[in-house]
Order: sequence, then C-alpha cells, then structure tokens
Amino acid sequence: MKPSMTTKLANLSERLEEINRLMSSEGVTNNMDNYRKLTQEHAEITPIVEQYHAFTKAEADIAEAHSMLSDPEMKEFAQEEISAGKAKLEEVENALQMLLLPKDPNDDKNIFLEIRAGTGGDESGLFVGNLFRMYSRYAEKQKWKVEIMSANESEIGGYKEIIAKIEG
Repeated sequence: MKPSMTTKLANLSERLEEINRLMSSEGVTNNMDNYRKLTQEHAEITPIVEQYHAFTKAEADIAEAHSMLSDPEMKEFAQEEISAGKAKLEEVENALQMLLLPKDPNDDKNIFLEIRAGTGGDESGLFVGNLFRMYSRYAEKQKWKVEIMSANESEIGGYKEIIAKIEG
C-alpha cells in the first residue's frame, strides 16, 4: 500500500476516535446540527477504519508468520499462514481502495429516465422496450421504486417514447 494512503487511513482512524470522544461527551446533543454532522461523519468513516484495522492485523499476522519460518517444525504452517495472509491483505486493500473513492453528491438523488426511439422504425421501438425492461428490472433488484410517467407505445410492441421516475 502506498505511504500516502496509509497516512490518510491513520488520520481517519484518529478522526474516528475523536468523533467517538465528542459523541460521548455530555453536551453533544445541545447542538443538534453539530450532532447530526458528527453521526453522519461517523457512519461514513467507520467502514473505512474497520477495513484499515483488518489490513494492519493481516500485516501483523504475516510478520508473525515470517518469524516462525526459522523453526523447522513450524515452517510449513508459517508458509501457509503467509500465503493466506497475503491473499487477505490483497482483498482488504482492494476493499479499502473502493471505500476511499469519493462519493458523488448525486448518488442519493432520484432520477427521471427518458428513452426515445430514434431512426430505425419498429425495431428501434422494440429496442426501447427492451432497454426500459432492463433498467426497470435493475431498479427493482436494487429495491428502487419505478413509476411510469408517460409512455407512447408503438404498434408492434415496445415504445416510441417512455418516461419513468426512479426513486431510491
């Protein structure tokens, strides 16, 4: 892992400890806006810090296994521990990289989906129907609400135009 990433994760770990101290103080609920910001930041940082602690634990386990390599009776066990630790380390590092990606402010907003058939006649209308079904099934799997606002169906099935609102 890059040193800059390690530094950032250590800073986030310290910030989480600070937030925990602030949230456990007596007068924290006097200012509800501040309390709300603290709880939101706590919820955002906690999964990252948990993965960071898993990463440092995996590093420590690998270091401990390396120290056991000198013992002939423990050598095979140590090699297994090292390979398992490296796999865990890689898995946790990938998870950390995903968690550290910046969040888009539009991620939590609802959308209007508008699909129109272009040139291509009836085939483009069928494609619009298939495309809308694909989007609506994906939305249902994500437990989002799909509401058709406007639909202009074509003669052989499909749509010339469809507008749907997706909430969730």
